[in-house]
Amino acid sequence: MPNQYAVIGNPIEHSKSPAIHSAFARQTGQDMVYGRILADLNQFAETVRAFIAAGGKGLNVTVPFKEQAFALADQLSERAQAAGAVNTLIASHGGLHGDNTDGVGLVRDLAERHQFDFTAKRILLLGAGGASRGVLLLLLQTHPANIMIANRTLGKAQDLAKLTNDERVSAGGFDELKGQSFDLIINGTAAGLQGEVPPIPASCLAQGGWTYDMMYASEPTAFVRWGRQHQAGKALDGLGMLVEQAAESFDLWRGVRPETESVMQALRAAE
Repeated sequence: MPNQYAVIGNPIEHSKSPAIHSAFARQTGQDMVYGRILADLNQFAETVRAFIAAGGKGLNVTVPFKEQAFALADQLSERAQAAGAVNTLIASHGGLHGDNTDGVGLVRDLAERHQFDFTAKRILLLGAGGASRGVLLLLLQTHPANIMIANRTLGKAQDLAKLTNDERVSAGGFDELKGQSFDLIINGTAAGLQGEVPPIPASCLAQGGWTYDMMYASEPTAFVRWGRQHQAGKALDGLGMLVEQAAESFDLWRGVRPETESVMQALRAAE
């Protein structure tokens, strides 16, 4: 019987993860199947335990369960601890191991697919929620000059900055961005769900600077459009991050790293 994997969330029918992991399995010759699990909002832990008890080997975790997965895991990786959230669960004899592959997905997409050089760059991270927290540790490991976290609620940005205990990280409200400029602006807010863009001045994008939206859609997101309107060197969405974080999860489960570019191209072609 093939090994069982799945993505769990609510809602879940929109997830591209089954297509991505099925492509990875075909490419690498892995005997596995990957499905979707719609979990009741109040039954996450019970649903995970039932899947594992039935022989499930691992899960990807999406909205709104990443923090619940963090609490459920028996062991946590360093990056999961830093994120305060888990997007990958691995079943083992020692229990459930929790990891977070979002940060490595973002960094690999930018550095390997698009050849962005993070070294000594000024980075603006918009939002102080789970998306931003999930990538902050990996961004710090790329040796940027500094990272500013900007958020509508200043206190949340300050709390996230303090967690890093790193002098390169600062925090501020959106109104404090005037007069500053950044080489890379990453949108980790949910504003795009309403077709909106965080209230940032156009002047905060340095000449030739890049923009990156952690969200993705079949049409350019509001933040991708903002980047294009303001002559960003590149204005990217988060589809590449999705594929790269999935590849990292796949490697954790199966011990083999899949090739991602052909999968990216197939997803783009299907849009």
